[in-house]
Amino acid sequence: MNLDREKFLKRKKYPIFLAFIILTTFYVFSDLVDGDWNSLENSLDNLSVFFYESLWPPNWKVLEARSYPVCDRGWDILCSPAYIGIVETLKIAFVSTGLGFIISLPLASFASRNLYRDSIAIPFRFLLSSMRTLPSLIWAIFFVILIGLGPVSGVMAMTFYTIGYLGKLQYETIEGISKDPLDAARAMGLSNSEIIMRVVIPESANNLISQLLFMFEYNVRHGSVIGIVGAGGIGYYISTYLKFLQYDKVMALLIVLFFVVVLIDILSIKARSYFIEDVNLKYPSFFKSILRFK
Repeated sequence: MNLDREKFLKRKKYPIFLAFIILTTFYVFSDLVDGDWNSLENSLDNLSVFFYESLWPPNWKVLEARSYPVCDRGWDILCSPAYIGIVETLKIAFVSTGLGFIISLPLASFASRNLYRDSIAIPFRFLLSSMRTLPSLIWAIFFVILIGLGPVSGVMAMTFYTIGYLGKLQYETIEGISKDPLDAARAMGLSNSEIIMRVVIPESANNLISQLLFMFEYNVRHGSVIGIVGAGGIGYYISTYLKFLQYDKVMALLIVLFFVVVLIDILSIKARSYFIEDVNLKYPSFFKSILRFK
């Protein structure tokens, strides 16, 4: 009876907490605009003018072959800025996500306080924090200066950020593992490295895979940003078109990027279905038709 009462009292706190968040957010936003709400008065009209005069309709010439160098492929679209940019972005995202995952998992294990004492875990947490403190755009600027323009700088920049970002998600997942299997493994005399291989990774595999797929999708989307500073990918073409005020071509590239991200999300759902056990996931008929679910 007391347990039910405690649950009831906790649930009563949720609306109070939600109201606190809403009021605080409104107050802080009001402070940011300094009480001058007139600055937002014509925002929708300005957006409408910009959208219909500069962005719409999209300029689909980005799907046509570039004038130079001469296209030597069977289809012109394979030589188009949109195709070349998105393929390079996917390559950068794939390599950086893979490298980031391989490096971040050992670091996250050392940063887990249920595996190592604080004198070891805390320094590794600081290391991971320092790597994700700088956004991938700043990392890209550093590596463009160190290495030069091109996709290699993009890979290095996104790898460093991936290690910091993914590492935090991983050590939080590891710390969420039940104590019972860890205690049992220690009672058997297993070392920390053996515990990680035999207990931690199998117990947290579903979450680790979900995080990996999420990070790949994130890196694809962020590839449009790092390319602006010369780190390769579709962002290079977006930056070029922005400089020449060709917003309609930018809009076309963003639409292409949007559909690629949606496709990656759909494939991620399919990939997760192989690793999630005892869960009856229902998919919309649209997804079923694409993924051919039985």
